[in-house]
Amino acid sequence: MTSSFSGTLSKAGDRSRTGFRAGLRRVRGGLALAVQAGVAAGLAWFVAHDLIGRPAPFFAPIAAVITLASSVGQRVKRTSELVLGVAIGIGIGDALILLIGSGPLQIGLIVVLAVLVATAVGGGTPLVVQSASSAVLVATLTSSTGLPWTRFFDALVGGGIGLIVMTLLLPLNPLSVVRRAADPALQALADGLHRVGAGLGDKDRDEVRDALAGLRAAEGTFAAFSAAVAAARENVAFAPARWRSRGALALYVDGADQVTYMLRNVRVLSRRVDTALGDDEPIPAVLPVSVGLLGDAVELLKQEWAKGVEPVAARERALRAATECGRAYEEGVGFSGGVIVAQIRTAATDLLRASGVDHAEAPRLVRRAVGWHLRPRRRRSRS
Repeated sequence: MTSSFSGTLSKAGDRSRTGFRAGLRRVRGGLALAVQAGVAAGLAWFVAHDLIGRPAPFFAPIAAVITLASSVGQRVKRTSELVLGVAIGIGIGDALILLIGSGPLQIGLIVVLAVLVATAVGGGTPLVVQSASSAVLVATLTSSTGLPWTRFFDALVGGGIGLIVMTLLLPLNPLSVVRRAADPALQALADGLHRVGAGLGDKDRDEVRDALAGLRAAEGTFAAFSAAVAAARENVAFAPARWRSRGALALYVDGADQVTYMLRNVRVLSRRVDTALGDDEPIPAVLPVSVGLLGDAVELLKQEWAKGVEPVAARERALRAATECGRAYEEGVGFSGGVIVAQIRTAATDLLRASGVDHAEAPRLVRRAVGWHLRPRRRRSRS
């Protein structure tokens, strides 16, 4: 009984320490945004109140903070639209409250109009939500006195200040933003490959299917990675303080599309592994090893990108995976096994291209690693 209680306390302590460390990591990750928001809010109030002369421009710091909080990982054009959306929401809310008063019906009408206007200017979900929430804020927290353009003007000032802080004064490090998006995507791909390799070696279809489900779920993390890369590419161009990050950032920018292609090819590979096991095809011992090596290559790519160095080790491991799949093919595989070998080759080619190898050179290196470089290529007959 005592040992059981001690074990429970030990597990609770471990969870607490793990949660505390995770909380510290989140605080460190959010510190830069917190500083940005604080500076932007204070600066927005100073500009609107002290320089322009607005008596109580509380919508200026609100708009500045909304802009910064919603702009992390977004492109400058999207953030500019957000600024406009917040200002529009405030302007519509203020004008209608003066015209028709306040109440539940008026609030509903204000939100409908704010959403329609935000949609009309081409905004996505964040812009629409911010426009609507800004309109509600005006409708419920402000009085019906004053000119309708004043708070609209405050919102434009605050949003503009937020945009300036984000791009010029205190820009977030685009490399850190991209790395935080890339690491979980690459880790999900590496873990999926390792699990597929283990399931193939153990002839465990459930393990393979669970791995495939995880790889399908990883689509969202890869989409976030691609969005972060697109935003970072644009933001670094507007932020001179971050120009020195361009070199390391180029590794992610140049490789993002290729690792996304690799994810899709690995999902095809995983489905074929499941089919091969279901059909009880012969599985050479080196075939699961090849899949595992490909997972190792992805992990090495993640590590080398994070260090900002050329991914030499990742390339070497990908080519080893290609060599082992060539050995598996020579030992003898079934129909699905042949597709698995082909997908390993394709995924290895994707990784080489992601690591910076020339587009045409990558398949040649893989073909040589497989041992097929001496085989004559078949020419397509012309009809």
